[in-house]
Amino acid sequence: MEPNTLLDALLDETGMSRVGLAARVNAAGKCRGKETRYDHASVIRWLRGQRPRGIAPDLICDVLSERLQRPITLEDIGMGKPHMSETSGSALSSFIERSTALWRGDQQQRPDVMEASAITGLPAVAPVWEWENPPDDVDVSRVGTPRVGVGDVDVLRSARTHYEQMYRRVGGVATRSRIVGFLNQETSQLLRGAYSDATGRELHRAVGGLVAIAGICSYDSNAHGLAQRYFHQALRLAKASGDRAFGGYVVALLVNQSVFLKAYRQAVAFAEAGLRTAGPHISHALATDLYAMQAKAFARMGDQASAHRCMLLAETTAGQIRRDDEPAETGYVQPGLVEAQLAETLMSLGDLTPAQEYALEAVRTQTHSRGRVHRLATLTNAQLRGGEADHAAATAIQMAEQAHGMESQRLRDRLISTQRALASHGSTATRGAAELIGEALRVPL
Repeated sequence: MEPNTLLDALLDETGMSRVGLAARVNAAGKCRGKETRYDHASVIRWLRGQRPRGIAPDLICDVLSERLQRPITLEDIGMGKPHMSETSGSALSSFIERSTALWRGDQQQRPDVMEASAITGLPAVAPVWEWENPPDDVDVSRVGTPRVGVGDVDVLRSARTHYEQMYRRVGGVATRSRIVGFLNQETSQLLRGAYSDATGRELHRAVGGLVAIAGICSYDSNAHGLAQRYFHQALRLAKASGDRAFGGYVVALLVNQSVFLKAYRQAVAFAEAGLRTAGPHISHALATDLYAMQAKAFARMGDQASAHRCMLLAETTAGQIRRDDEPAETGYVQPGLVEAQLAETLMSLGDLTPAQEYALEAVRTQTHSRGRVHRLATLTNAQLRGGEADHAAATAIQMAEQAHGMESQRLRDRLISTQRALASHGSTATRGAAELIGEALRVPL
């Protein structure tokens, strides 16, 4: 079951406790001649996604309508019938309410939001399918307050750049609370404001960029279910914006997460969807990354021919990247990224000599601090597997020093795996490097 974020948002708006809602629903039932015995545990189950039987959903609507002094429907509380169709406008409006409710739950560090598990199967695939296929949003204009203008959209774009740079410097664990706070305090009111269709598309594009960074920070914090939900939100915002290239970028984030979660066939399928649907609008940098991640997924499935085919496509497309023609989001595809990705692909295939060559080339190329840690970790692994223990120890020490000050579960995972690999070699140099990394790992995130 998915958490009922719509009901949670309304309950938060009323200021009512769970006990208070249960008591009022019982009282409303009594007025209708129905004896109910709901309590705070019942409300917790509703918030977790359970739909109560009988007239209880209608009673909840009555209670909330009276408290908020406006009509509240079953759809408003997340208990409408699944088969009921919505117009494009009402569907987008409901999506906005669900999204802002998730942001609020994240900021409040609610366990059902923070600890949500990653969804699998059709629910995991459906958002990508819906992004690819009609219907599109005909009109995303909205009536409300405040009035949203170009200046507001520019602020959101600047905020995305700010939080992306913060993430690269200090990691997702430290950045996540900051960007989620911004989504709640600044962004949610703009989505509920008044805007034309043209401004609304730019607004949804800018909000999508912020939400994508929130998903990246959640992924980096090991909150995979939450990250997935942010990525799905960003994909829906991409569709509302009409920007196919931006949607392809969000799909790439889902591909990366799928590879990490070892859902390799899903990663390949998502990458193909991104390449197919973004079509001529896709940037060369994004296409390069999608091909490289496909190669890595194929390698881990043992499909050597497909892996080599995608490696060639990645290298060919990388040569066509023109940074001035790229959107802001693809700035992560920096020189050396493809070489690092292909080094990992080759190691999965057992081709250690070329893997080490690619890894060395990646490290020689300048990049931001976070990217450098990953590249040094890849090179350390390649050197260890190639029998160059002393070189690996020296590279690992550089990696540990570079990681100082960063709070990232993904980087921590790489430090842990590198430490274990070094310790297993048993030389004086590798033991020393393993001990140094161990000291760094003693500081909790």
